[in-house]
Amino acid sequence: MPLYLVRHGEAYSEAADPDRSLTETGKTTVDGMAQLTAAFKIPVSQILHSGKTRARQTAELFSKHLKPSSGVNEIKGINPNDDVTKTASQLDSTLNAMIVGHLPFLERLVSYLVTGSPDRSIVKLQTGGIVCLDRIGQNGSWHIKWALMPKMV
Repeated sequence: MPLYLVRHGEAYSEAADPDRSLTETGKTTVDGMAQLTAAFKIPVSQILHSGKTRARQTAELFSKHLKPSSGVNEIKGINPNDDVTKTASQLDSTLNAMIVGHLPFLERLVSYLVTGSPDRSIVKLQTGGIVCLDRIGQNGSWHIKWALMPKMV
């Protein structure tokens, strides 16, 4: 089953907004990406986020369009500098989960799952970007199935 990793949308700086909410541009971009994934009928059973305002808002926008059967939930261990190996060991590859988070965590998680090393950079996520990983068999290796970024040029 696929795993969808989404970088939160553009957020205000901490100086402008201590909660780091999504900017209007960030909301518009994320809503457009969410509409696109819904149009492609991307199956998502649950959306997980870090709990930070910008990630929660991004998750809620995706949920509005994808309507995951298990809803939107906050999880621990996916903040920017958290250990990707802990999260990787807890992934349930039988679910169509979407994780909304931050850099450098998401890029390091992709690198770890695909190459075995979080330090081998293999993808660059834009704000609002999505990378879809898939696994060969229940315990097989992960690979990048596709990626979609808001700015394709």
